[in-house]
Amino acid sequence: MNKYPVMTFADTHAHLYLEEFDNDREMVVRNAIDQGVRYIFLPNIDSSSVEGMMTLADQFPGHCFPMMGLHPTSVKADYLDELTGVENELADQTKNYLAVGEIGIDLYWSKQFERFQLSAFSCQLDLAVKYDLPVVIHTRNSFDVAIDLIEQKNDPAIRGIFHCFGGSVKQAEKAIELGFKLGIGGIITYKNSGLQKVVETVGLEHLVLETDSPFLPPVPYRGQRNESSYIPIIAQKVAEITTTTIEEVARITTTNALKIFQLNP
Repeated sequence: MNKYPVMTFADTHAHLYLEEFDNDREMVVRNAIDQGVRYIFLPNIDSSSVEGMMTLADQFPGHCFPMMGLHPTSVKADYLDELTGVENELADQTKNYLAVGEIGIDLYWSKQFERFQLSAFSCQLDLAVKYDLPVVIHTRNSFDVAIDLIEQKNDPAIRGIFHCFGGSVKQAEKAIELGFKLGIGGIITYKNSGLQKVVETVGLEHLVLETDSPFLPPVPYRGQRNESSYIPIIAQKVAEITTTTIEEVARITTTNALKIFQLNP
């Protein structure tokens, strides 16, 4: 049953093509749509994930939309070959990728390939400008590094989303100043996450919603598999923090998402 019949939501970041959904993927997508999550944006990881992502996008046209990029944790010694694949995909106009993502820098797990990650991030920012696409940026223990590189580019054509934003108010304001939206997910429901202060300060006009499924589910599903149908839970928490209605959160964040991805409703 649709609990949110008059609202339309967008999940700007969901990996529903991963193996965690192999047993019930179609049901997961249909359940999300039933809950008002009409738009689900699929970030790529690397060359191994393209086929599954595109299969899902083809299965649910008008609901699931693919991106193309090389995830920072997939940047290894062969990253130049991976980047060639990314550009070849972006050049194929039949694929209709809506963003360059998921890209960025991750210094949490390892700094072994930090130099390669910086190079890959820089190259993919350039590809986004070349193909006039937004970027979806992953920054784990690396926000300031990523911001520095973007500022060095000094190109107003670089825009998009800082996915799974977890920084300070000051960092949020810097991202916004550079023309980015902040991706808010299940972490907003975690006690003492610190994200509540950011959301309260910056306001809805700078936010989009995401799940990062199957990761980082909101309370009360913490520790379980995340799903796009949980977007309304995140929206409700954002509504409480910003002292507005869930309807207003749905309206503004979905409008923000469609504008970023240049998608007509």
